[in-house]
Amino acid sequence: MLRGFATISFYAADLDAARAWYTELLGFEPYFQVPGYIEFRVGDRQGELGVIDSRYAPEGATERPGGAVMYWHVDDMKAALGRLLELGAQEYQPITERGEGFVTASVIDPFGNVLGVMYNPHYLATL
Repeated sequence: MLRGFATISFYAADLDAARAWYTELLGFEPYFQVPGYIEFRVGDRQGELGVIDSRYAPEGATERPGGAVMYWHVDDMKAALGRLLELGAQEYQPITERGEGFVTASVIDPFGNVLGVMYNPHYLATL
């Protein structure tokens, strides 16, 4: 039934600021834009990271960070977390060894969304 990650959507009250922040973080512009929405294709499998103007969010959705964390594989956890913090994200979960080579961390972006990073040997094995 679930065939694979398609798109993760974040909300931002200031979509222009979110566009600038994610463009700086990722190093490239969104590939798709319509009023109230931007989308980046990220990584080896071109996963979609969408940012929606928060006026379109369900009621209460943007009042605090969400409960689910989407982790993006990174090759260097310390460098990735350092870059996120340098760009103004706040640490949500510190770098945590999970065993068997798995390492996670997460931040809250400047717009209130939880962004996870992970070193994941299984991800690398599937490439």
